[in-house]
Amino acid sequence: MSGHSHWARIKRKKAVTDARRGTAWSKLARNVTVAARIGGGDPDMNPRLRLAIDKARAANMTRDTIEKAIKKGSGELEGETFEELVYEGYGPAGVAILCQAATDNRNRTAPEIKKIFERHGGKLGATNCVAWMFSQKGIVNVPVSVTDEDTLLEVVLEAGAEDVKTQGDVFEVTCEVGALSDVQNALKGREIPIDSTDISMVPASTIPVAAGEAKKLIALLEELDEHDDVESVSDNSDIPEEIMAQLVKD
Repeated sequence: MSGHSHWARIKRKKAVTDARRGTAWSKLARNVTVAARIGGGDPDMNPRLRLAIDKARAANMTRDTIEKAIKKGSGELEGETFEELVYEGYGPAGVAILCQAATDNRNRTAPEIKKIFERHGGKLGATNCVAWMFSQKGIVNVPVSVTDEDTLLEVVLEAGAEDVKTQGDVFEVTCEVGALSDVQNALKGREIPIDSTDISMVPASTIPVAAGEAKKLIALLEELDEHDDVESVSDNSDIPEEIMAQLVKD
């Protein structure tokens, strides 16, 4: 299993949050609604919903707003009907890109996503042209400064984690989505701080990207991520640490 998306790491380091992108509550509330519609309104039984709620709370969304979003998803309240779509394609250097979206108008979203790909030298592809390369996983990032790898391995493997890799300034813990809560609780029980948690599509393998292409690729991934209808963006790039450091500065 390869490491998590390099884009996800760059985004975390740049602290590109929903609030900074101006989409704030509307996008976060949509994520809660869609998660509740797909997996039910009980966060204890729905890891995706629990994560969406955590992100909403981190953005200071009110409890009432979160509860309304859950009820819209579970059908207790009327609301817009969102359709989940997956857009697949290729970016600079032939990097595979998987873009998950939730929209109330696919006829609006599809051409907008296509234009973003084309604007940055990418190309939208057919269904399953790259999806087969990715698997959905739970991701927990732990700062390397708060523990050592041996201790971390002991804690998370017993809780159901599959792998631990050092990714820059964090240990990246990978697990099945169903084990995500157990891994988080195990870390909290040992008082090991968590940097971030997510449910992501992780590539089975990666391809190297040189400096010139990396800048174009990150511009593409960032614009996709900023689109109001986009929930997540995953890729299979392998960008050297020195190039990543420069991209973060830029």
